[in-house]
Formats: sequence, structure tokens, C-alpha cells
Amino acid sequence: MKVSCFTFLRNGEMLGYPFVESIRSALPLCDEFIVNIGPCEDRTLEMVQAIGDPRIRIVQSAWNEQMRVKGYVYGQQKNIAHFNCTGDWAFYLEADEVLHENDLPAIRAAMETYLPDERVEALVFDYLHFYGNHSTIAWSPAWYRRAPRIIRNTLRSYSPDGLFFLVLGTNKRGRYPRAALVNAPVYHYGWVRSEEQMNRKADKVEKYWAKEPKKIDYSLIDPLVLREFTGVHPAVMAGWLPAGNPGLFQADPDHRLTRRERKHRVLMKLEKLFGLEMSKKHYTLVRG
Repeated sequence: MKVSCFTFLRNGEMLGYPFVESIRSALPLCDEFIVNIGPCEDRTLEMVQAIGDPRIRIVQSAWNEQMRVKGYVYGQQKNIAHFNCTGDWAFYLEADEVLHENDLPAIRAAMETYLPDERVEALVFDYLHFYGNHSTIAWSPAWYRRAPRIIRNTLRSYSPDGLFFLVLGTNKRGRYPRAALVNAPVYHYGWVRSEEQMNRKADKVEKYWAKEPKKIDYSLIDPLVLREFTGVHPAVMAGWLPAGNPGLFQADPDHRLTRRERKHRVLMKLEKLFGLEMSKKHYTLVRG
């Protein structure tokens, strides 16, 4: 079994991504790691090169600055990295997503178990979305609880944006992949960066969705979606996360819920009453 890991980066240092930690966390699983790096204004390229692992293969690409439709430029960059993968499985990690060292055996076991089972086209991970600080996770239907991150590399598949995969069953229509559940989470640290870094990111990337950047204030969130994290972070994050336990992030008590937040409160009540799971799913679960 050959495993290709892949990601894409641009200005990772400037925008506060733990991309070095992300790459290091997955390397034990990889036979090759494709890193697609776009034009940068910082040391992103040099920092990836400094990891110094022969399994890392860097691809440098241009970005279509005129492509401003629904984040499709992100899909283009993800596809460039994906299409350079040569393994049986292609394992995508975003630059703020990290694996825990204790979960690596379960992830490898899932890839080995399902490799002969061609009905399984992808492997799905549970998600821990850290919010505000590294002691708090966001948990509601607004925050996807599971996502496919490993896909069989013999499929006709592509990514219309950075988040998910589509399998081309015909030339005209794509579908979500048929998937099995991996008994492991992905640790997502995108919303732990400073507000300054998040606002800088918004200034850089919102244009690819034809949007004007909005000022990000972590405190403006429904407090009912916040839960305290009581687990242990991946060891690779020790030098990136601040020391200590800051406790549950405190939302602004005067925050007025948006229409979307009110909708998700209703969905959370339905989940609790009927044992449902109502977050967005970009896969069809067929195993596990």
C-alpha cells in the first residue's frame, strides 16, 4: 500500500497557519507528501524546505487572480497537488489541520482494511474545531462534524473547492464519495489564531469568493455552541500553542444571535430530542 499525502499553501507563515506542524503530524503515514506552494510574501517555501524530509515533494504554481467564483481557485490549487499524487490513497490535510500521534495506527489500519474493498472510495474523519482558544471547541450543525480527507487515488475525482471531493460517475455529473468512518479525529486549529491573523487572512482570501472581508471578532458567537476540550493535543503542537489551560472561551454575553445562529439552535434541539446529526455531509457512509 502506497500513501500520498497532499496540501496546498500560500503565505502560511503570514496568515498564522500551523502548516509545518500539520505536515509533520502526517509524515509517519506518508510515502510521499506533495506540497503545492503558490506565490508567497513570506518564508512559507523556506519553512517547508527546512523540514528536510525526502518524502516531501514541492510543486510551485501560479494562482488565477481573476477566478473569484465560490472559492474555485482553492479547488484548482488542491487539484494540482492531488493530481501529483501517485499512491493508492490520496490523503488531504489543510494547513490548519493536525493528526494526533496516538491515532496514526488506527488511520493506517483503516487504509489497509478498506484498500481491497472497492465500494469504499473515501475515508471520513471526525472533527474537533477549536475556537477562540485551544481549550474550547465549537459544536453545532454549523461546524461540520465529519469530513472525507482520504480518497482512493484510482477514481476520477476532483475538488470544486478546498473542502470536499466529487467523484465523476459520468462525464456530466459528480457525486459525493462512498465512504467508511475512521476511528480518529482531525484537530482543526484555524480559529485559534489571533484575530489579527484571521482578519489578515480575510483580507487576502475573501476576494476569491467575490466577497468583501468582514471584521472577525471571536466573541460574537452563540455561547451554546462552545464546549470545553478536556483531551490532550497532538505533541507536535506543543511549540505552537500557548502554554497553560485558558478554560472555556467566553462569548460576548450581549451578542445578538444572527438568523443563521437561531436556525442552528433549533437544529441542536432537534438533534438532542431525536438523536440526529444535522451538520453538512460531503460523503455517503457505507462502512463503519
